[in-house]
Amino acid sequence: MSIGTDSNFYGVSDKFLKATSDELEAGTDEEDEDEDEDGEGRVGFAETEEDEHEHDWGPSALPERWDVLGLGQAMVDFSGMVDDEFLDRLGLAKGTRKVVNHEERGRVLRAMDGCSYKAAAGGSLSNSLVALARLGGQPIGGPALNIAMAGSVGSDPLGGFYRSKLRRANVNFLSAPVKDGTTGTVIVLTTHDAQRTMLAYQGTSSRVNYDPCLASLVSKARILIVEGYLFELPDTIKSITKACEEARRCGALIAITASDVSCIERHYDDFWDIMANYADIVFANSDEARTFSHFSSKESPISAARYLSHFVPFVSVTDGPRGSYIGVKGEAVYIPPSHCVPVDTCGAGDAYASGILYGILRGVSDLRGMGALAAKVASVVVAQQGTRLRVQDAVKLAESFAFHHRSSNIWSDVGSDQISSM
Repeated sequence: MSIGTDSNFYGVSDKFLKATSDELEAGTDEEDEDEDEDGEGRVGFAETEEDEHEHDWGPSALPERWDVLGLGQAMVDFSGMVDDEFLDRLGLAKGTRKVVNHEERGRVLRAMDGCSYKAAAGGSLSNSLVALARLGGQPIGGPALNIAMAGSVGSDPLGGFYRSKLRRANVNFLSAPVKDGTTGTVIVLTTHDAQRTMLAYQGTSSRVNYDPCLASLVSKARILIVEGYLFELPDTIKSITKACEEARRCGALIAITASDVSCIERHYDDFWDIMANYADIVFANSDEARTFSHFSSKESPISAARYLSHFVPFVSVTDGPRGSYIGVKGEAVYIPPSHCVPVDTCGAGDAYASGILYGILRGVSDLRGMGALAAKVASVVVAQQGTRLRVQDAVKLAESFAFHHRSSNIWSDVGSDQISSM
């Protein structure tokens, strides 16, 4: 597949967008092969045009309760391999993430004419939700989980593509498309040294309005998880606040993902307003946790986990191959890494978060046991190419978790650090 040079739609042609949607809907990308295996990706909804949009589904088609509702950026990823010369020619700093406008996006896509690429329903939050849906897709250790996402996609072909891809992975994207809106995209340029340079065109993806539909979804959620990238726009922060207020009123747990150090630095006060007043769970890597804490890079991740846990009941801090930490009540539990041969570390933190959420939903109250599960899920994703937990791996992980959970009354010596005490 290659990108053409015809450009009359924000630098990308309608013909290109439609062709991309049609070709990938036909199942030509690698993700489809995995998602459709044994029909696992299509449980719950028929593959018809009538169910493309949330407002077309009858009330009986949706569950009464969502185990997890994600509120995040709905972005379509275009991933391609390039060389250093390509980046130099476009003046792009390798290994960085940059927000671009539609003209810049078009310029890069035109430069990629002739390059091979893959398109996927991307985003950090969607990675976590897909992994969670696959872990909970079978009644292993409890009933099958109902996972949904709300956000903003345009009425363009990429919006339909995004919705369809998530639905195939048993994640229900429930927000109606924005009329005349443009679905956000992320161009991921990978060089041969495995460095990723990302260019994000947000489109309507960061503009989330709090309307009666979203309020109804939040009121039916057991856990609301909000993606940190949504803090980029003031109006969306207002929507986040209202969603958190509704979730708290309805007794749901509220989780926040840090997403990105630069995003935290730009919106530090907004993050803390939500975290201090509403958050039950915060997911961050070591750099993000230190940024939240105003700690220098010399401070240890465990110090940041302890500090943040004075303000948020449950803090998850990942530290790459060195392991992770779970902070509760001013203390932190160290979680050793689950060893593997790393192939692709992108998406490791997203997978880890899915393991934590799965443990909570399955009633695990032992922090070490929950952390060990999350570390194992992350290691499986790191040991493969791509950011998504595969269906067959998810089933094996869920079966292993259920077996150990049944056969052991106490996973470890954590003591009184129980999730139920949050």
